[in-house]
Amino acid sequence: MLTEKEIVAEFEAAEAILRGHFVLSSGLHSDTYMQCARVLMNPARAEKLCAALAEKVRAAVGKTTIDMVVAPAMGGVIVGYEMGRQLGVETIFCERENGTFALRRGFAIAPGAKILLVEDVVTTGKSSLETVECIKAQGGNVVAEASLVDRSGGAYDLPFPLIPLLKLDIKTYAADKVPENLAAIPVTKPGSRWLKQTG
Repeated sequence: MLTEKEIVAEFEAAEAILRGHFVLSSGLHSDTYMQCARVLMNPARAEKLCAALAEKVRAAVGKTTIDMVVAPAMGGVIVGYEMGRQLGVETIFCERENGTFALRRGFAIAPGAKILLVEDVVTTGKSSLETVECIKAQGGNVVAEASLVDRSGGAYDLPFPLIPLLKLDIKTYAADKVPENLAAIPVTKPGSRWLKQTG
C-alpha cells in the first residue's frame, strides 16, 4: 500500500498540484487546484495509483460484489476506466445532455446492479449526487464512491461511503468570502465544466 507521502510525491512529480487563485467547477474559490488529468496522463502512474485505490475499495466494501464502475465525464473517465480494469468489471461513463447527466453511446446499467461511482476529485459532492441520479434512473444501486482525491473537508452529504486515495485539507471560499490576499491574484478557471459552458 502506498503511503500518503508517496501518493503526494506522485502528484507533485506530475505537476498536478497547482497553486494560485482558482474557481473550481463547483463555483468555489481556492488557492490550490488538483489537476488529476496530469497525474493520469502517465499510464504507469495511473496504474500504480489506481491499484492502491482499488486495494482500499476492496477493503472497504468487503464481500459486497461490484458489478460495474460508473464515472462522470470528463474528469472521471480515465480514473473510472483504470478502476474498472483493476477491479475486473466493466466501466461506463455518464455525460451531460441538456445540463443533466445521462447515459449515451449505447451504455446501460442492469436493474439492481451494484455500482462503484468513481471520480477524480470530490469537493462538494455535487457532481457525485448528479451521477447517482443518473445511475438510479437506470435501476442501478451505488454501493460506494472512490476518488483519487477528497478535498471536501467532509462538506458533502453522500448516502454511501467515500473511499479516497488521498484526503487533503484545502480551503475553499464562496465568491463573496474570498480573502484579500487571494482576491489580489488573477483568477483561473481550469475546470472542464466551466470550459464546456463558456467555451
